[in-house]
Amino acid sequence: MVQEVVHPFAKYLRSAMMPHIWCPGCGNGIVLNCFIHALDELQKDLDKLVVVSGIGCIGRTAGYTNADSFHTTHGRAIAFATGVKLANPELEVVVISGDGDLFAIGGNHFIHAARRNIGIKVICANNFNYGMTGGQQGPTTPLEASTTTTPYGNIEHPFNLVHLAAASGATYVARWTTLHVRRLTQSIKRMLQKEGFCFIEVVSPCPEIFGRRNKMRTGLEMMEWFRRASVVENFSDPSKAEISPEKIVVGEFVNTEKVSYERLLHEKIAQINEKAMGW
Repeated sequence: MVQEVVHPFAKYLRSAMMPHIWCPGCGNGIVLNCFIHALDELQKDLDKLVVVSGIGCIGRTAGYTNADSFHTTHGRAIAFATGVKLANPELEVVVISGDGDLFAIGGNHFIHAARRNIGIKVICANNFNYGMTGGQQGPTTPLEASTTTTPYGNIEHPFNLVHLAAASGATYVARWTTLHVRRLTQSIKRMLQKEGFCFIEVVSPCPEIFGRRNKMRTGLEMMEWFRRASVVENFSDPSKAEISPEKIVVGEFVNTEKVSYERLLHEKIAQINEKAMGW
């Protein structure tokens, strides 16, 4: 009798959607791998998990994860996730999207969700460009980097995502690269156990689009850059957490406690109802 071989993480993935369509050397598969490892180690109930993404290469994660998931319009992942969390605070709502989606057209949603401390968890795969639509310059493209829309070098200052998240009020803020798989998995686990708005930036290789234009033609060359340049500085000042060819500051920057917006909202609704009933 032939025994069926089942992948140990098969229950977390939609097998009908495999194989994935990400490019060779892309870091998105590593991000997804770390996410499902964290789910497995925490034994999260998939019936209470919602994964939301916006437009972009990493947005495919929502379709690959075997849970209720939504692939929203460009820049609206956090807005949609907010509605889900407020409708049912018992759900674990995770946004997995890209730097362009979350911080260009979606930037306003991000800062206000963090300010309100809405209990959604956000993982951003930062590959420094709009990889899916042709490699245009985005809000995290480093100075002097070459893209299809900055062929002579980028002159716009990029966002420092961990500084932005911390300044906006996130209760947990971290940054890792796709080289730091164990640290990233542990960070995701910590994030999933916290109340309030949490954010992890994952610096991820895009060799086919960004790397080729910046003298890193393979995923391994980009990973070598991560290995050479990464410096772990846990709980250092996120405003000084630079990303440059010489140095990528990674680590956990914020880990605080604060009552979430949805808890305050439902407490306020209960108080209003009590007054209306004359209790």
